[in-house]
Amino acid sequence: MLRTILNRKQLQILNEEKDALERLHRALVDVEVSTEDQKILQKSLRQLDELFLLVVVGEFNSGKSAFINALLGTPFLPEGVTPTTARICLLRYGEVPGQEEYEDGLLILTYPADFLREINLVDTPGTNAIIRRHEQLTEEFIPRSDLVIFVTSADRPFAESERAFMERIRDWGKKIVILLNKIDLLQEPEIDQVVQFIGQNALGLLGFTPEVFPISARLALRAKQAGTPGERSALWAASRFEAVERYILRSLDERSRVQLKLLNPVGVGERLTARYLESARERLALLGEDLRAIDQIEGQLGVYASDMERDFRYRMADIERILLAMNQRGMAYFDETLRLGRILDLVNTQRIRGEFERQVVADTPHQIEREVNGLIDWLIAQDLRQWQMTLESLERHRATLTGTEWVLGPLDGFDGKRRALLDSVGRAAQQVVMSYDREAEARQLAESVRDAVASVAVLEVSAVGLGALLIALLHTALADFTGLLAAGTLAVVGLLVIPAKRRRAKADLQDKLESLRQRLLEAMGQEFERELGRSLQRLREAISPYTRFIRAEHQRLVGVERDLVEIDTAWKQLRARIENL
Repeated sequence: MLRTILNRKQLQILNEEKDALERLHRALVDVEVSTEDQKILQKSLRQLDELFLLVVVGEFNSGKSAFINALLGTPFLPEGVTPTTARICLLRYGEVPGQEEYEDGLLILTYPADFLREINLVDTPGTNAIIRRHEQLTEEFIPRSDLVIFVTSADRPFAESERAFMERIRDWGKKIVILLNKIDLLQEPEIDQVVQFIGQNALGLLGFTPEVFPISARLALRAKQAGTPGERSALWAASRFEAVERYILRSLDERSRVQLKLLNPVGVGERLTARYLESARERLALLGEDLRAIDQIEGQLGVYASDMERDFRYRMADIERILLAMNQRGMAYFDETLRLGRILDLVNTQRIRGEFERQVVADTPHQIEREVNGLIDWLIAQDLRQWQMTLESLERHRATLTGTEWVLGPLDGFDGKRRALLDSVGRAAQQVVMSYDREAEARQLAESVRDAVASVAVLEVSAVGLGALLIALLHTALADFTGLLAAGTLAVVGLLVIPAKRRRAKADLQDKLESLRQRLLEAMGQEFERELGRSLQRLREAISPYTRFIRAEHQRLVGVERDLVEIDTAWKQLRARIENL
């Protein structure tokens, strides 16, 4: 176990790494973390308690198994010119050679080599192996590795597939050592040229020049098995294997191995943190566009409500002008009628009532009805227009989503929900616009207005229209004007009573028309506010699933971003402390 060889300072760092990995795991619960990355994170946590892991990678027939056999000093692993390593082989210390096969393609080998007491070796299928599952397994082991031995062959150094694979290794921030194998195929000057070529290409890919060891694993194994000291010495010198063996078994001492071991989870954590932090920020940027689109629609609704309230006041002013004109006719009528010159006419109550209705009331109810019907048509038209504007806004925003695929996560996750909700909202709005029945809406609103006027006026509601209702209302309110003119009283005290009666009639008419105006405005205003509120509520309810999702996702991802930034800082601090051990 790793803990048995750590001092107190190293153990503290190990515990902090575990804490950071667990914090990262909790943070990634709130994002669409891939199954592969979940496994890598879980394995990194387990790996902290395991021995130093050295993973050997490269193309098939580059000599990976030959290199391990040379370290062991015996041909323990099979070799060949075809992909002989058909499985991932994990080599551990064991008192006797043995093997145990697992269902996931992993083969556990044991061998009694002393260096395996502190190091586990992984032999992998070639990066260009025919069976792609082998390559996938190889890539699963890379994040777990503490040191990567990259074997390339002298007869095809740094092939294209090796370059691509090394880029993946680079992304995990692993310590890499390159072995140029099969140098026995080259002349002496050619070896230095190829080493230089590899170093330059590795620098371009990794950003630094890794250690490059030119070796011949085949000659090294022959040297360890040679019968005479002279033969052994000549083969060993020609193999150049001593440098890499010294590096792995002696130069890479306990302190170096511990340092690389502690850096391993840091590299994994940094990569996963950076990957999902970038994804969270990309999503926040797109959610920012969604929020702006939502705010734009909300702004449109606010302007719509303000414009409607302003225009409603203008339209109600037209109704007030109709009542004002009636009042002015009433004042003129009383001045003309309630005078001594017409004292005989005043005795005829029916005549006075008829004149009053013809000259004063006139077609006021029908004028008001026309204005109210026009107001209703206006309300319905504006409601439909606002639905159309909302639909246009949604369509414009939906058009901007073309090509905004997420880098991470399946399409049926966050992005799928976002698109599906936006599509659903757009369809709902379009359905409303396409099926909008203006006549039915107007009829329903007209009935609501009629009922409201009737309830304010305390009149019985029947199947009559608003015009008939207003006639009944005006007649009820003004019926007693002629009652002010009692014929008997006027005949006796006409000279004294008529001026007072005229003043009272005028005041009464003004009071009753003002009361009527206020009741109409109150009824119409309440109905307008109710209709406007209903219109806004329907619009907001139509887009509410989308707006709730976007606002909730934005709030959630802001928290994820904050957590990942803190975790990223923790990784940087841990890396600095480990490198200074």
